[in-house]
Amino acid sequence: MTITIILTIAILSIIGTTSAVILFFVAKKFYVYEDPRIDSVEQALPGANCGGCGYAGCRAFADTCVKAADLSGLNCPVGGNETMGKVADILGLVAEKKEPRTAFIRCNGTCDHRPKTSNYDGVSTCAIAASVYSGETDCQWGCLGYGDCFDVCEFDAIDLRAGLGVPLIIDDKCVACGKCVDACPKNLIELRKRFPKDRKIVVACRNKDKGATARKACDVACIGCGKCEKECNYDAITIENNLAFIDSDKCKLCRKCVSVCPTNSIIELNFPPRKIVTEEKEVCNTEK
Repeated sequence: MTITIILTIAILSIIGTTSAVILFFVAKKFYVYEDPRIDSVEQALPGANCGGCGYAGCRAFADTCVKAADLSGLNCPVGGNETMGKVADILGLVAEKKEPRTAFIRCNGTCDHRPKTSNYDGVSTCAIAASVYSGETDCQWGCLGYGDCFDVCEFDAIDLRAGLGVPLIIDDKCVACGKCVDACPKNLIELRKRFPKDRKIVVACRNKDKGATARKACDVACIGCGKCEKECNYDAITIENNLAFIDSDKCKLCRKCVSVCPTNSIIELNFPPRKIVTEEKEVCNTEK
């Protein structure tokens, strides 16, 4: 019995040692070198793994940065210029400064502007509803309001605003990762330049129908009249397919276009109240 136990232990020891030797040589044979700077770059990143950089997580982005000859075209929207500056310092490169951006939902068709004309009795997701249904209003271009953008946002930057039918982007929390942009089947969400104090001037409409049809479906729809385009001195506004668009990279926030829009489809956000200008009339003295 003792000899059997000793023999068993010896055989198991030989098998274990042989396996360890084989695994050692296999590991050496198939060893893949990984630049240690990848770990350093990954630690400098915010760790959101949101994919906003265009890569599958922070590790993949760090690997790309290390292998790149320069950092042009590479950007971490969550960390911004500060984070990319740290990455550049680690790699001995120069990071191109990017203007911060924020998401915006180009639809102001809340329930008070865009009345319901039908009821949808299906799966409550925008993706499915958009594939089989134009929406519960006469506007086939507007927000469906089922919250696909809300579901994919990892930063609590979207408020569904119950009862209004159109979500709201919370600028203080938005990191411009772009997930909500990809999630919206109506292509209503875009990343726009982030101005100081989160001020915005936007055509909050995507309706490409002709003026009368668009206005009938939503009383704040853009009708493509072109008044805003003529008023703009900075070539920031274009009209295409009966719809105006304001380029945030060209816009100077002068607000002239807001004043001339006949349907209030151009909205201004986070500005101080406009000053009311009153004309003082000269009173003639008729006494002799």
